[in-house]
Amino acid sequence: MVSILVFLAVVCVVGLFFMQIFNRLVLLKNRFLNAFSQIEVQLKRRYDLIPSLVETAKGYLKHESETLEKVISARNTASKSLKNTQQNPADPTLMGALSQANQELSSAMSKLNFVMEDYPDLKANETMQQLHEEITTTENKVAFARQAYNDSVMTYNTYRQSFPQNILSTTFGHPNDATLLEFEDTKEIQQAPKVSF
Repeated sequence: MVSILVFLAVVCVVGLFFMQIFNRLVLLKNRFLNAFSQIEVQLKRRYDLIPSLVETAKGYLKHESETLEKVISARNTASKSLKNTQQNPADPTLMGALSQANQELSSAMSKLNFVMEDYPDLKANETMQQLHEEITTTENKVAFARQAYNDSVMTYNTYRQSFPQNILSTTFGHPNDATLLEFEDTKEIQQAPKVSF
């Protein structure tokens, strides 16, 4: 009778141990998915602001239509990439495509900023100044959200890779590490965007 009770106690302890690992994996995965949702919100805001910026600039930059088209094209590509990544933020291929698309958008936006330097009337336009301020604020929010996401991914991956979770994680439905959202120009992106009028 005592051996049966001891056996049941051991089974309960082992069961609780496995349950704790499973629940922790679920918690950490939900945290990094939520952190991605915060990036998503800021990127959508960024994508929504860009057409307004381009429309405001169109009247002043008639001779720079190629630059404006590149900004809109890059914005559309980044927006599409975000929609694809929303389906499965844990997919490293989708995360890489999102990273690349946003890098191209940042590059197009910096070219637009450079072109606008040559148009004093545009730089003085109140609507343009307000839009640039909104975009700058949004860029900072994207950076903070990306940092929080990457921190959540690191916590999840560290827990998932630790023993004994590394043995049990696949069985519990967590076969892969989450992917960090990194950009090739990581050092540059850590600084606030420079906007001058």
